[in-house]
Amino acid sequence: MTETAVYAAGGVVWRLVEGKLHVLVVHRTAYADLTLPKGKVDPGESLAETAAREIFEETGIRVVLGVPVGVSKYRLPNKRQKIVHYWSAEATDEAIRASAFVPNKEIAAIEWLTPRKALARLSYPVDIEILQNFLTFVDDGVLATFPIAVLRHGKARPREDWDGADAARPLTARGTAQAKALVGPLQAFGIRKVVSSDAVRCVKTVSPFAKALGKKVQKTPLISQDAWETGESDARTVIGKRVSARTPVVLCSHGPVLPEILTELALATGTLRGSYLGSASALETGAFSVVHLSATNPGSGIVAIETHQPKV
Repeated sequence: MTETAVYAAGGVVWRLVEGKLHVLVVHRTAYADLTLPKGKVDPGESLAETAAREIFEETGIRVVLGVPVGVSKYRLPNKRQKIVHYWSAEATDEAIRASAFVPNKEIAAIEWLTPRKALARLSYPVDIEILQNFLTFVDDGVLATFPIAVLRHGKARPREDWDGADAARPLTARGTAQAKALVGPLQAFGIRKVVSSDAVRCVKTVSPFAKALGKKVQKTPLISQDAWETGESDARTVIGKRVSARTPVVLCSHGPVLPEILTELALATGTLRGSYLGSASALETGAFSVVHLSATNPGSGIVAIETHQPKV
């Protein structure tokens, strides 16, 4: 992020009404316009967290993020550039029923429109472009998706400064801070299961998130660095189970093992391999890549991959 730019995030919120796609737009009170829900990043917040929070604050609907659908850039009256990241986000019937939205000083009304009507009525070309990006996924047969987040453990004590077993190396103070900072971003994607290498540094990285989720960490040696170094790792088995389960999950592992995990994700979904896999697996400590797969047909290939850097 540059100091001069203003960053924001939002979403194309969608639902099916009697089998027909509708998207949510907001009528802003002060501007008397029609836009997609979005808002500025709060201090210490990730873009994904911002998107989920702003959608809730503007519409009253709690969502989890789906595929990224684009970035809009434009100049504000003060000449600063505004950069807005958008994700698709399904509004479930339960979330809509729970919405406590009432007209307020920021949002006068919210309205569900068919895509055709939304394209005709949105006030700004940048919003129209984002909606068109979303509709490209729809045209490709992708609407509902689920995420597999591939996470590299937080910063750990270096091997040369540790006398014990490598698997027992603890997180540093920065690594512990990274672990705590992962809770919000992983929640934004609706992750519901936690799988980790059995190494201490991996388990401790996902422990704060697992605690927030109220779930236990499922530990496995199959994606551990010890197993990888002895040729006994088995990312294929782990990935096969996760793709078949179609449950939003985070897999925490090690730098050397990540390329194998991403490769197996491509193979398990019939996706052509390419340089994008290298980029998605070349993570610094505390970073993660989200692999989005079709909820109805995960074997149709990876829909999108996005990488998130650590906030700490």
